[in-house]
Amino acid sequence: MLDLKGLKFSKMHGIGNDFPIIDESKGEVIPESDKPEACRILCHRNFGVGGDGVLFVEPSDVADIGYRMFNPDGSEAEMCGNGIRCFGDFVYRKGILKQEKMTVETRAGIKTIEITLENDEPVLFKVDMGTSTFKTPEIPMTSDEDEFIDGQLDVIDTKFNVTAISVGNPHAIIFVDDVDSIDINKYGPAIEAHEVFPEKINVHFVEVISKNEGRMITWERGAGVTLACGTGATSTAISGYKLGLFDENILLHLPGGDLNFDVYEENGELGAFMKGPAKLVFDGEF
Repeated sequence: MLDLKGLKFSKMHGIGNDFPIIDESKGEVIPESDKPEACRILCHRNFGVGGDGVLFVEPSDVADIGYRMFNPDGSEAEMCGNGIRCFGDFVYRKGILKQEKMTVETRAGIKTIEITLENDEPVLFKVDMGTSTFKTPEIPMTSDEDEFIDGQLDVIDTKFNVTAISVGNPHAIIFVDDVDSIDINKYGPAIEAHEVFPEKINVHFVEVISKNEGRMITWERGAGVTLACGTGATSTAISGYKLGLFDENILLHLPGGDLNFDVYEENGELGAFMKGPAKLVFDGEF
């Protein structure tokens, strides 16, 4: 087994979505070839630190700072909305970038974080999550349709109306009458690995409370059930707006806490600003 003794990290969470964060802004700490195994070890909740993924701070040639994320199974993710708020908090607290607005290079493009401070303490993070796409080749999704919006999908013993969307990573949004009635451990993995999603997909079941409020539960690709998913909540807000279920200002309740969204249109595409907290749990050494 890979020896991580002496590895310094911080444990953070964004409304219950938790991550060890490792600073590689001044040089590589974990060799590239070891990162998948290291992340599997770190994310283990019994024998490691525990987490829904591991975040790395890296230098960037195209933004103020670079962001990478690995899932608990060792695969690399494009981006995580809750993770990027934790990332912004970490970068500010550690003095890596002491600025209230920063650009961040991710595998899902360059994102902008705006930090609200109280007594020089970060308390709220606003992230421009960028624009989305519903084009099936860009999800990717195997379909004869150019877009798969509120389309029917056969899953095990039932049919779900699914909207496929990408905000840099892929999401299946399913609006239901009552999220508490959904067996997410049954249907989540079945949809994640459905044959129409060749690169798998994140799965979200959503209950509309009003035009400005909803509840959701999540099955994340490569992680399983999580308390929150920022990109999934972003995709939910945009999809609900697209379907006429939500207005442009939306409060979403996730098992770990709440996130606020402002949906906007840019060059014919829908995007969203996400607002929410992040919290340092502890600094540690493995």
